[in-house]
Amino acid sequence: MAYSTDAIRNVALAGHGGTGKTSLLEHLLFQGGAISKPETIESGKTVSDYGEDEIARKISVRASLSHLNYKDVKVNLLDTPGSSDFVGEVILSFRSCESALVLVDGKTGVQIETIKLWRNLDAREKPRMVFVSRMDEERASYQKALDDVKDKFKIAPVAVTIPIGEGLGLGGVVDVLNQKAYLLPASHDQKEVESAIPAAMAAAVADYRAKLFEAAAEGDDELMEKYLGEGELSQEDTVKGLREAFAAGRIVPAFAGSGTRNCGAAALLDFIASTCPCPLHLAPEAVKNGDGSEAEVKVDPTKSASAFVVKTQIDQFSGRLSYVKVLTGTIAPDLEMVNVRDGRKEKLGKLYTLLGKKLEEVRELVAGDIGIIGKAASLKTNDTLSAWDKPVAYHPLRLPTPVHTLAISAVNKKEEDKLNENLLKAAEEDLTFQIQFNAETKETVIAGMGELQINMVLEKIKNGPKIIAETRVPRVAYRETITKKAGAEYTHKKQTGGHGQYARVVFEVEPIERGSGYQFENKLFGQSVSKGFIPGIEKGIHQAMENGVVAGYPVVDVRTAITDGKEHPVDSSEMAFKIASRGAFREATRNAGPVLLEPIMNLKVYAEEKDLGGVMSDLSGRRGRISGQNPLGGGIVEVDAQVPQAELLRYAIDLRSMTSGTGSFEIEFDHYAPITGKIAEDVVKAAQAFKIHEEEEE
Repeated sequence: MAYSTDAIRNVALAGHGGTGKTSLLEHLLFQGGAISKPETIESGKTVSDYGEDEIARKISVRASLSHLNYKDVKVNLLDTPGSSDFVGEVILSFRSCESALVLVDGKTGVQIETIKLWRNLDAREKPRMVFVSRMDEERASYQKALDDVKDKFKIAPVAVTIPIGEGLGLGGVVDVLNQKAYLLPASHDQKEVESAIPAAMAAAVADYRAKLFEAAAEGDDELMEKYLGEGELSQEDTVKGLREAFAAGRIVPAFAGSGTRNCGAAALLDFIASTCPCPLHLAPEAVKNGDGSEAEVKVDPTKSASAFVVKTQIDQFSGRLSYVKVLTGTIAPDLEMVNVRDGRKEKLGKLYTLLGKKLEEVRELVAGDIGIIGKAASLKTNDTLSAWDKPVAYHPLRLPTPVHTLAISAVNKKEEDKLNENLLKAAEEDLTFQIQFNAETKETVIAGMGELQINMVLEKIKNGPKIIAETRVPRVAYRETITKKAGAEYTHKKQTGGHGQYARVVFEVEPIERGSGYQFENKLFGQSVSKGFIPGIEKGIHQAMENGVVAGYPVVDVRTAITDGKEHPVDSSEMAFKIASRGAFREATRNAGPVLLEPIMNLKVYAEEKDLGGVMSDLSGRRGRISGQNPLGGGIVEVDAQVPQAELLRYAIDLRSMTSGTGSFEIEFDHYAPITGKIAEDVVKAAQAFKIHEEEEE
């Protein structure tokens, strides 16, 4: 079936782990007729958690796309992981969708991941709804959960549905907007039963309906006048006002229910189809023109085709799958487009939509739709496809910097290349997992958002290609610099028969501002050294800077000046001056108070107030400098600090232990700072031990 852009709804399901996203998705698909029977997490047969790793751990690991047809509207649903280790999957889902459904536990209320997700949605100015889940469990409270949302996010949710009873007494929900009730089915594999509103709830429903009128009036000045004059709005006006207020982010609609009991799915699905914004309401996408200038592109089905690759999945049966959000025009098989990244033409193959892991071939994908391009070998996540005469590039996903790093190698050294191939494949599927070879420390280093993410990547490689890897704490990339001005001279003289080698240079070195890198000055007067040898002198300095005199780390933030020198009419050469300048630089830095520099990171820690004392004390023990605290509301505090990288190599694991799994952090490099004393001595010893180990292996 073909859909127009205004008949598409894209919704991301997000929330703290364990709030019931996958279970709710099952019942939305069941209620909408996409599946014949909803499955449980325990069965391992749910639509969205189909990976072997997800089934084994009973958690979502990747964003899963599903769709259904409801009242001639195509509803695309992206089920996202709840663990912060897989935040990249959440971000690509938010980028793809016009609105988000945030699940909040009816017992515990807003949790730390909910807060982080909410802030991400705020940064994107993305409309969102709240679904208070697990309302069938003891001590669940709809009002307390909504009050918690109001307290933490300073916005009062507007109840579209309210529960009939709570906890063990949950009997269904009332759809306040459409003035009907849905009773709890006898079993989870039956649909909700539409019914009249219980008489005992009539007064409460009237109060909630009045609040809906107020919220709807917020969306339109004319409706506000009508509401103030008449005291109520028609059903048509109410839906129109809610649609406009929601799309503008002025209201947060709220729903009640239980994913495992199929309670609340029917009214929620009806609201998504009738009231959620279609792709035409999406804020303009930022693009970069060929000349580097910035522009904006709105979703528009009438323009030439363009699409953005939001995700890459490499399936052992279906091959390479490129998830795309179509922004303009219509894409179809055999359409020739340009990959803006490299300017190459790309002839599209088969197109699909998804129901979990089930591929369903389609004839086209229109602007606003989300789908799959099959077996496009050259496509990568963040690519822009365009059929425009002057292609533009959509901005890449705004992904966080990985926080947990490990050095890795294959236990069987013959499998090293095969291990790297599989790690690169994992990095291609999830851009928050990264792999690179650090030439300085001579280690292959992997980085991710947490221990769970990395462990699952390594388990998949162990269980699939049968490669066993060993990991260790990576070496820190220290630097060296000098603290005072000094000079030195060096003569390279070698007679080997025939032409010899001769070069003499006199150097001055002095420290320059941190972060400046390297500067070179030619202070030679007269013709003591020919200009033709200057490039060789600079090459020698660069070579010497690769291995400092303290512990063999690269030298930075140094100005070098050649003040004098001498050459031989026969024996001098560029090579001779390169060797001489290398020796002069090393000698000069020895005289200039050389010191080690360590990388200092900017750290943001998110923790509950009850854990704040332990977090602050721990940071002090890690030589951290705390610069501030920022209460985020609801008992969550952001702590800003600067901490040496060497103290953070296991922080992802330590913080999880310290906060019982609720804490999280973000990290980025800031600057290098000097270290002395025992800390420097330990770094030097470790560097010497590593050098000995290297020599033994060779």
